[in-house]
Amino acid sequence: MRRRSLLAVGAAALTLTVTAGLAVTGCGTSRMTALHANCTTKGLRWKLTVLKKKPHTVHREARLSIANTGAGPCVFRGFPAFEVHVGKGPESGAVGHGKTLPIDLPRGGTVLAPLRYKDCPKVTPPSAGMVSNDTAVVSAPRDYPRRQTVVARDEAGKRLRMTLCADRIWMDPPREAAE
Repeated sequence: MRRRSLLAVGAAALTLTVTAGLAVTGCGTSRMTALHANCTTKGLRWKLTVLKKKPHTVHREARLSIANTGAGPCVFRGFPAFEVHVGKGPESGAVGHGKTLPIDLPRGGTVLAPLRYKDCPKVTPPSAGMVSNDTAVVSAPRDYPRRQTVVARDEAGKRLRMTLCADRIWMDPPREAAE
């Protein structure tokens, strides 16, 4: 009986040693995120690309690319703030859908946040709920007071006016861009 308990204690000690060893070496992104500060709006470069509209759809897809230009790595934790304003008038803001995971973003690394919004047809007369602008206001997660303006561009890089017929923009969870 005593031999079985010694084997159990030995197996438990070995398991703890291996687990502690993996934690110290920092395998995986989630373990490394504890070592870095959160990303700030100032340390990021923002790019808004409105994708070509698919035929027979009322929605339009866009992509928010966020690159780390800071001095070192940072952690991108959550959904970024994204809003399209018409002066001090109507606005359309992004609402995140899905579960976000912290992303350990190295210097020069990029995060992508897919966007989708209801696009107004060109023949729609202006209304109180319609938001049309070629710029958006963005900020890093948990860094809302420090906002930046980003210009909307099409896939060729040409400035583009976004015309939204709803006060909500859907945002998928940010994901790290493939290298």
